[in-house]
Amino acid sequence: MALRFYDTATRSVRDFVPIQDGKAGIYLCGATVQAAPHVGHIRSGIAFDVIRRWLTARGYDVSFVRNVTDIDDKIIAKAAEAGIPYWVVAIENERAFARAYDVLGCLPPTYEPRATGHIPEMVALMQRLIDAGHAYAAAGDVYFDVKSYGAYGALSGQRLDDMLESGDSAAAGKRDPRDFAMWKAAKPGEPAWDTPWGGGRPGWHVECSAMAAKYLGPAFDIHGGGLDLVFPHHENEIAQSKAAGDGFANYWLHNAWVTTAGEKMSKSLGNSLLVDEVVQRVRPVELRYYLAGSHYRSMLEYSDDNVAEAGQGYRRIEGFLERARESQGISAPPAIRADARPAAFDEAMDDDIAVPQALAVVHEHVRQGNAALAADDAAGVADAFDAVLAMVDVLGLNPWSEPWASAGSGGGDRHVDVIDALVKVVLAQRTEARARKDYAAADAIRDDLDRIGIRVEDTAHGVRWSLD
Repeated sequence: MALRFYDTATRSVRDFVPIQDGKAGIYLCGATVQAAPHVGHIRSGIAFDVIRRWLTARGYDVSFVRNVTDIDDKIIAKAAEAGIPYWVVAIENERAFARAYDVLGCLPPTYEPRATGHIPEMVALMQRLIDAGHAYAAAGDVYFDVKSYGAYGALSGQRLDDMLESGDSAAAGKRDPRDFAMWKAAKPGEPAWDTPWGGGRPGWHVECSAMAAKYLGPAFDIHGGGLDLVFPHHENEIAQSKAAGDGFANYWLHNAWVTTAGEKMSKSLGNSLLVDEVVQRVRPVELRYYLAGSHYRSMLEYSDDNVAEAGQGYRRIEGFLERARESQGISAPPAIRADARPAAFDEAMDDDIAVPQALAVVHEHVRQGNAALAADDAAGVADAFDAVLAMVDVLGLNPWSEPWASAGSGGGDRHVDVIDALVKVVLAQRTEARARKDYAAADAIRDDLDRIGIRVEDTAHGVRWSLD
């Protein structure tokens, strides 16, 4: 089965055919660093981390570009309100995004360009568009002439005649209210860069067109981002780049939103959940499992109960892997056997990254592995172990990989280490009770742990525990 993606531009599932054999270029619209990230922001990072990992697993040499928009109206406004330079706000929030990506196991991008570092590339692109008759300068601003590009609106399925005005329709020299700004003339007290049209700063859309071309070339394979970016951001990127003569992206992939109470998670609604705060009460690996576990194009309703349920699912995988590893006497971290991945898992991932179906294959092999453990079937345990480990490794959920790796139970964060230490204290008391033949006390300890979801097993390798 060929690897296929749902392409927003064609509204169809298409076989993936890279521009260059064996290579794949991905541009992901990353953070606009006006505030620290909430769970909704980070879903895109996780969704495309899984897509990137799968392309790598399928043998592609992946170049993954995730930009940082470090200048925009809200960043400037927040800096002015606080009486600090704009870049202080940008850097502080960029670090918060970096923490969120890292703590949730996202691989670092191949390149992570900042908008303010690519002003010359933006100026060059705008000049090409002006020369070609697709853009014009007016009172220090530079606008894209949307009527000059006949395919405008194709990505989002909109007709130009039905579109509302873009930005300040009364701006001096703006020819059409739907034209959008690629460059904004300097205002008093705002940061500015010199250009042939005067001092100013970039508009949002021109940044990504310029940076994608610089790092991936004028034509590349995949452009990704959240569903909310289809219009106007991605529509405008296409118009700029293709009007300038670039092929731009061959495939457009968009992840759906995270919602709370049915509404898109956003700070304006007051329902945001900052990643820095959530990972203080939820194991990061379990939060990743939750965010990655739904299909990337499906809306995801966030609630504590939903995350807790996902955590139980991950702990079943983790518990089996640890028990199987101990039964085989394998030292951690175990080797990954990519050839052990079941065909059904690969087929699910090839089908537009169908992670829910892929996880169903994972859990089926966990059940088989647990049955093999109960039957003392060493060969069956080994087969299930290799298969499950190979599958979760592709999803960034291998309990022995960074950042989850730990000398304690399979997880990789401080909360699990603390729980592990506390449970071991209680189990030591149980061992002492058994040593003095107080079996009633030993059974009571085991039963008390079981009531709070901690399963205790007496194995040939000693006592071990797992979270049900």
